[in-house]
Amino acid sequence: MAEYTGLWGWDVIPGVPEAVPTARASGERCSCGEPDCAAPGSHPLAFSPEVSAGATLDDVTKAWSEAPGAAVLLPVGRGFDIIDVAEPAGSRALVRLERMGLPLGPVMATPAGRAHFFVAPGAAAELPELLYRMGWDDADLDLHGLGPGAYVMAPPSEVAGLGPVRWLRPPCLDTAAEPPPARLLLGTLAYICHRLA
Repeated sequence: MAEYTGLWGWDVIPGVPEAVPTARASGERCSCGEPDCAAPGSHPLAFSPEVSAGATLDDVTKAWSEAPGAAVLLPVGRGFDIIDVAEPAGSRALVRLERMGLPLGPVMATPAGRAHFFVAPGAAAELPELLYRMGWDDADLDLHGLGPGAYVMAPPSEVAGLGPVRWLRPPCLDTAAEPPPARLLLGTLAYICHRLA
């Protein structure tokens, strides 16, 4: 967690883990106890302090000592937005984008089979317009933007019963604090999502 705040310059917050499989059998989807939780395993713990970018190791340790077993959540819309695609499309696009030599931010894979591309803040709001200008506005694409108010679970967090969140492309000093504009990645992502649909 200290790596996220100190090295990469991201805010972090302790998050509730998803319900364990035995709790799911009784209908619980999230360990928060709300039967109709809209974001199982992907929202902050109630009353948990947010740890700001640049926080000390002591600050991070204190926050997680008050919430043992908590997931690591990154608030979206501050230092980055997320383009969310199916992992098979994301993996293929990542290879193509690297071969093209485009600047890339971090990319992570969730155990639910999604790939999250970190892009410059504001991308989620611009996504419909960008897709329209590229001619992908009417396509049924499995491509979504996550912006302010959303959270993503970060490695090494585990989604109960499914496995860990992992990096497909880990953060690096060049792009973690300043991920690329979404427009640089969207053409390739949209094309591959369309091809695999």
